[in-house]
Amino acid sequence: MSSPLQRPRKYAIRSLWAAAIMAISVAPTISQPANAAERGAYFYLDLGGSGSVGVQPTPTHPHGQPTDTGYANFFVAIEASKGLNYQLTQLGCPGETTAMALYGGDRCYLASESQLKAATKFLSQNKGAYGVVTVDLGFNNVVHCLRHSSAPPSCIHQGLNQVRRQLPVFLSTLQASAGPGVRFVGIGHYDPFLVSTMNVPAARSLWSIDALNQTLFDIYHAARIPMVNVGNAFSMSETTPTPTPGHTPVPTNAKMVCELTWMCAPAPYGPNLHPNDRGYKVIAEAMAAKMPAPPLVTTPMG
Repeated sequence: MSSPLQRPRKYAIRSLWAAAIMAISVAPTISQPANAAERGAYFYLDLGGSGSVGVQPTPTHPHGQPTDTGYANFFVAIEASKGLNYQLTQLGCPGETTAMALYGGDRCYLASESQLKAATKFLSQNKGAYGVVTVDLGFNNVVHCLRHSSAPPSCIHQGLNQVRRQLPVFLSTLQASAGPGVRFVGIGHYDPFLVSTMNVPAARSLWSIDALNQTLFDIYHAARIPMVNVGNAFSMSETTPTPTPGHTPVPTNAKMVCELTWMCAPAPYGPNLHPNDRGYKVIAEAMAAKMPAPPLVTTPMG
C-alpha cells in the first residue's frame, strides 16, 4: 500500500552517512538471527503530520516536501540491521491536526476520506499480522500560536484542549480496528523555536511544547501506549551554555536544534522547523529503544 503523497526517492543533499544506513535495509550481507526467517515480514503503519513523512527542504522544493530519509525510514533500516523486516506504509499528511486526522479536510484526502479511515481500513485488512503503528499528532494544533509572537496564551490552551478531545477518539478507533499482534507507539515533539532567541531563554515556546508533551503523555498513558520522548532526544530542557565555533556560547537545547533541524540553515533551505537527516535518525533511534519486541512467529501480511 502506498502513501497518498508521491515521495521522491533521491536528493543531492542527502548525507553520506544517511545513504549508508538506508542501505542496511537492502544489503544482502546482513547477519540475521537464526529465527529471522520464522518472523517473516511485519508491517509498520506510520501516521501523523509532516514529520511522519520525513518532510525536509530539497533543491526542488526549498520549503519542504516528503522524503525517504524520515524517522520511519531510518527506523526500518535500524530494525533491518537486527534481522527484522518491517514493511512501511505511510499515511501521514503535512500540516495534519487531530481534527484533520479524524475528519479529513487536509491536502491529502478527499472530503469524504480521512487519515483515520485509511488507517482503520489498513488495520482491518491486516488483523492477523504483527505490526507497529506510530502516531505523530498534536504539534500542528499549536504551531500557529508559536509562529506569531502576538498570539495570546489562550491560543495554546485551545490547541491543547482540542488534542485532549480528539486524539483519544483517534487512538481508540485505531485500537478497535487492530488485531491482537499490533503495538502502538506515540511520538513526542521537540521545540524548533528555541533558536529564535538563541542567547535569550525561549520560555514561551519551551513551556508550550512541554505542555504539549505532557498532554500527549497523559493521553497515551491512558490508552496504554508508550510515548517516545523526542524532547529528551533533542536535549530540549538542557539550557546549560555550550560553546559554538566562532560564536558566543548558547544554550545546549538551542545548539541541538541548530544541529538536528533546518532552523539555522541559510536560505533558501532555512529557517525550516523540520529535522534534517541527522535529526530524523535521532528520533528513529529513540523509537527503536522504545519499541516492543515482535513475536517469533506471525501470520503473513494480507
